[in-house]
Amino acid sequence: MNNFQLSKNFNLQEFECTHPDHRHVLVDENLVKKLQELRNELGVALIINSPYRCPERNEQVGGSPNSQHMEGKAADISIKNINLPIERIKEIAEEIGFDGIGLYNTFIHLDVRGYKARWDNR
Repeated sequence: MNNFQLSKNFNLQEFECTHPDHRHVLVDENLVKKLQELRNELGVALIINSPYRCPERNEQVGGSPNSQHMEGKAADISIKNINLPIERIKEIAEEIGFDGIGLYNTFIHLDVRGYKARWDNR
């Protein structure tokens, strides 16, 4: 049902909630646009670990009660296949214009919340 392209490299299915009982999807077009720009700049596939989250899934993973994931405005991207330091990925994400950028040991959180937020949870 959700098998169609949103951009050159992103399919709607990649943004579906991972809750086994709720395969809903919600994604902000600005998020897709900026993720595509990041993909173009890095020249490697972006692996989305955590896309849209329904409230139940957000609670299961210990997400913030006001998580941008529940609004379809955030994605956590694996950094394992990107051959750059996470700080450089952060710099590129800032140049592209992501609002929220959070650093973690194995992924980077990127969002389009509408105001600047930065954190480092490594």
